[in-house]
Amino acid sequence: MKSETPLDNPRSHTSVLTATPKGAAIGRRIARRQLAAWRVNLTATEAYYAALLVVGELAANAITHGRVPGRGFELHLCLTTTVRRGTTLRIEVSDCRGDRLLPVLPVRLTPNSQSGRGLTLVDALADRWGTIPRHPNGKTVWVELDLPAGGTDAA
Repeated sequence: MKSETPLDNPRSHTSVLTATPKGAAIGRRIARRQLAAWRVNLTATEAYYAALLVVGELAANAITHGRVPGRGFELHLCLTTTVRRGTTLRIEVSDCRGDRLLPVLPVRLTPNSQSGRGLTLVDALADRWGTIPRHPNGKTVWVELDLPAGGTDAA
């Protein structure tokens, strides 16, 4: 028998990772495994693939633009079901660069640009996103994805 996620009772996972390309890759693997553990529909939902892309882009930004030598970044995933919104996946990536609190979407990209598309992708995929300061000196970029009805098979 399948049970449902209790209303307003999130399932969450947090990992602290090294601010390196390997740390970003591990973050993507963790997200994939956690979504599978939560039984987010792995085969049919765009939200699953959007979540993995968002984690990858935010992790890449954390190691590229938010890196402080000797400090890592944090990946936090939270799955919540509420009456008003249904099931929402919240992705948070925190880094130690509080001086760069507001990520900036590029105004114009050229076809040959090698970078600069990450936040544009995040903006296009997210239902909601933003940044919040992180005490004492850092920031968290958060993204919320509303999962379609049937987007999870609760364990």
